[in-house]
Amino acid sequence: TAIGDSAPLVRRLMNAFGTPNMVWPLDLCGWGRAFATRFAFGVASVGTGSAGGAMADIARSGCLILWGYNPSYSRLTHATATVEALKRGLKLIVVDPRHAGLASKADVWLRVRPGSDGALALGLANLMIANGWYDRAFMRDWTNGPLLVRADTGQLLSAGDLGAGGDARAWVAWDAAAGRPVVYDPTVGRYGCDTSGGDTGGLALEGEYAVTTPRGTIACRPVFDHYAALCRRYDPQTVEATCWIAPADLERAARLIWHARPVSYYAWSGHEHHDNTTETARAMALLYALTGSFDAPGGNVLLPAIPSRSIGGEELPSAKSMAPPIGLSERPLGVAQTNSVSTQDFYRAVLEGEPYPVRGLVGFGHNMLLAQGDPVRGRAALAALDFHVHADLFMNPTAELADIVLPIASSFERDALKIGFEISAEAQSLAQYRSALVRPPGEARPDTDVIFDLAGRLGLGNQFWNGDIDAAYRQQLEPSGLTLEQLRAEPAGVRVALTTRHAKHADKDAAGNPRGFPTPSRRVELWSETLRAGGHAALPAFVEPRNSPLTRPDLAGNFPLVLTCAKPTLFCQSQFRGLAGLRRRAPHPEVELHPAAATSRGIAAGDWIEVRTPAGAMRARARFNRDLDPRVVVGEHGWWQGCEELGVPGYDPFAPDGANFNATIDPVARDPISGTPNHRSNLCEVRRVSG
Repeated sequence: TAIGDSAPLVRRLMNAFGTPNMVWPLDLCGWGRAFATRFAFGVASVGTGSAGGAMADIARSGCLILWGYNPSYSRLTHATATVEALKRGLKLIVVDPRHAGLASKADVWLRVRPGSDGALALGLANLMIANGWYDRAFMRDWTNGPLLVRADTGQLLSAGDLGAGGDARAWVAWDAAAGRPVVYDPTVGRYGCDTSGGDTGGLALEGEYAVTTPRGTIACRPVFDHYAALCRRYDPQTVEATCWIAPADLERAARLIWHARPVSYYAWSGHEHHDNTTETARAMALLYALTGSFDAPGGNVLLPAIPSRSIGGEELPSAKSMAPPIGLSERPLGVAQTNSVSTQDFYRAVLEGEPYPVRGLVGFGHNMLLAQGDPVRGRAALAALDFHVHADLFMNPTAELADIVLPIASSFERDALKIGFEISAEAQSLAQYRSALVRPPGEARPDTDVIFDLAGRLGLGNQFWNGDIDAAYRQQLEPSGLTLEQLRAEPAGVRVALTTRHAKHADKDAAGNPRGFPTPSRRVELWSETLRAGGHAALPAFVEPRNSPLTRPDLAGNFPLVLTCAKPTLFCQSQFRGLAGLRRRAPHPEVELHPAAATSRGIAAGDWIEVRTPAGAMRARARFNRDLDPRVVVGEHGWWQGCEELGVPGYDPFAPDGANFNATIDPVARDPISGTPNHRSNLCEVRRVSG
């Protein structure tokens, strides 16, 4: 978390040095909400800090959906904004296996089975479509829902199919009013019936149509009709069996989403840490598209930003001539397209030389052996490196395997520049220079200083402003009209006047064509040709997690419970359990389970228990939670550190009798598009242990 100040400069070092491989947890944190939703909207439909995206306009929302997101622990500004909005009548839906945080204030709490969120999204969409609770005009005008799908090939009907001279890159819809096919040209974002801004209200969204072509008559149905049919497979009874949510709760949520518009939603890691995260995020994005609230007041709004210049080094010559990143050949549409490398792919490259050998690692604050699955293999990979340098605030299991450890200053001990805080339109307009509050202890130095000095020693100083950090900040600020001197003189920051405009997809370009969305079709894509061409489903079909009660009934006998995890309230990921002030309040790792599940296994509150999955095991103390489904167990990740001041021991992160939650993760179960491992929906069993 503290590396955020220096992250653009880490990427610049990568680009200047010439490696395509940035090993960071995008597959776990950000892919689902920030990148998978781009297959639908072309942009992130949920704002995610540096990745940008549409921010929930909570102050003006009629209904807010918090999906796998507990801002009471994760982002207090959102929690505060939500509480204020509730006072004026905001309706709140919380999707979470746990009754935590703002779930206590929710109008509807949907206690979803971990890993089944995609089925829930399709089930909600089914009720909304069946009841007419959706923005039909938005579906017709701003999605690719009217485009026709051929019954014979399962592909979109192209203008080239209609006859000689037709453009194979243009698609076809059905004009029900005129009783004929009409061509849609994605290069200008217009239908043939709309060449001068005319009415497209006759475009069909449902039905089957016989389209005459030189090769005969082809039966076709609109994309929206296919999407509605997919959603019908998730009727309330199916959702109840799949997601463990009662039909009445499902219906209440669907009704509220439509009748309390405008709707905003915010999703976080709870729905991302599964091996079906891409399709889940797409299903959620399309559910949201049904509301017509995207980029509307009170919806998820694409906020303006203070103009700034990137310092990530994408323009450097070495960045343009790098080898393909690790993992790109297996998952070309996943995280590797951003030069991000999944940890499991990194381990394979080190240990097996696939797709090519990796011999060195420069690490900044990524305690991967505690943050990622398969820690034993990870330890072997780090030990096999020819050279490993790690920069961090504290010694940790990952740093212990480095040849050199560089002590780093905390965020309170270094200067930093932040342009836009991406919480609301008001916060987005703020630029702030944060000065260090105290000097760093001993030899600790800011990451930024380490990066600049390392670049100089590598002969890359001329690409790092010859060591002048202020020059980097000035380059960032230049388009904003702000100066570094202004910001240093105003510790609280300086605001830049920004105007929020809505429905920017309806803007016209210089030729008078609608701007649309930054997708191949210029429309919100219910049907993704990009994914279909890549060998994936064009529509967001729900796929059960690889290790679930429904996919592995052969394992469910020995592992009858579903294991997920949740963020501890006091600690940040794998950090700070060595601080006595915090550790006193949470001396031991804990696992939550329902009293009924505990009683049937002879477990009392506070007992040490073993949590075992088909992949591995860990131990923690039992804490009862009557709000959980009795079939669900909730662990905490990040436990390894002892606390000398309190005499509390540490835990071996590589041993089955340790407390490393990630030792229970199956490293093979990964999302086929992103490579995301399944951290939050694995089969398990628990038993009491002595000692």
